[in-house]
Amino acid sequence: MGLQLLGGLTPEEFLRDYWQKKPLLIRQAVTDFPGMIDLAGLTRLAQRDDVESRLIEQRNGKWKLEHGPFNKARFNRLPDSDWTILVSNMNHLDPAMDELLQRFNFLPYTRLDDLMISWAPPGGSVGPHYDSYDVFLLQVGGQKQWQISSDDEGNFIEDAPIRVLRDFHPEQEWVLEHGDMLYLPPKYAHHGIALTSGMTWSIGFRAPRTQEIAVKFLEFLQDEICLEGMYSDPDRQPTSEPGRIDDEFVASITAMLQKVQWDESTIRRFVGRYFTEPKPHVFFTPPARELDFDDFAEQLACHGIRLDSKSQLLFEGEQFYLNGEELDCEPECHPALQQLAHQRRLDAGNYDDALQELLYEQYQLGYLHPAS
Repeated sequence: MGLQLLGGLTPEEFLRDYWQKKPLLIRQAVTDFPGMIDLAGLTRLAQRDDVESRLIEQRNGKWKLEHGPFNKARFNRLPDSDWTILVSNMNHLDPAMDELLQRFNFLPYTRLDDLMISWAPPGGSVGPHYDSYDVFLLQVGGQKQWQISSDDEGNFIEDAPIRVLRDFHPEQEWVLEHGDMLYLPPKYAHHGIALTSGMTWSIGFRAPRTQEIAVKFLEFLQDEICLEGMYSDPDRQPTSEPGRIDDEFVASITAMLQKVQWDESTIRRFVGRYFTEPKPHVFFTPPARELDFDDFAEQLACHGIRLDSKSQLLFEGEQFYLNGEELDCEPECHPALQQLAHQRRLDAGNYDDALQELLYEQYQLGYLHPAS
């Protein structure tokens, strides 16, 4: 990664001095965009039912929120100002967006989440708010005024369909132009207003809540635990209060539940599966014209393979996880799989049969593709 992305800072310097600590404005952070998209392309995506999209308008001081998919005619009725169209997970939809997102891989894929694009004409905004996660706000075309504040009162407008702060007291203000980028730590209030038509590409990071992690871990344990025995009370005495839950019964149930235990290895397996599990709206499409094994092996040897943009491959120790599942692989496959996890692609070359067979199975599921 070049130093330009972080304004001349090394990743170590940025993480030490700014990450989750204070904002950073970076002028001309990106000048070599791998690809672009215009409003027409963005609205076409917003018409698809497999794409997460939103339309936010401000009318007479009131906020209005609509969720996609949208009808094409809906965009023809929009005014000349004061609205924003947002499309999430652009890195799943456009290889160029995925390439730009990977420039932030100085942070682990367990944290790097997605690239969202918002397009707004003059006056377009989503109001003053804060995010619960780190975010880089990259201006693409046009000009946008950003005001920020460290004040976190959480005083939101109660009847608004989006989280808009009732009281916002800006402490700093800038105008961002094409290629400029603003980093904000979690819960740093910010308010962006488009001065001219343009886009904001938001690089967001995953920060699940403790409650979510706990619930998902308990769901994971359902398939992991196997407890023997059943409730019994051979020493039960007659009761004159059949409606009362007695202490002995509670103690017996407590003893049964205390058999539910886990160790660090259980948590490691949970982390691998949870942080590679696709989001609920993500689906994979098997190849329309599936290569047979020999043709796939030839493609691998000549061109290599790449992960699908929606795929997530992580590893911990000798265990590999792909899209929420544990991979059963031989030790000789590990170096190549580590390269695939880090670089999201595997160079052309001659690989042993065990790896070819494993990769072919994932290709059939649509999890990876020949690089050609």
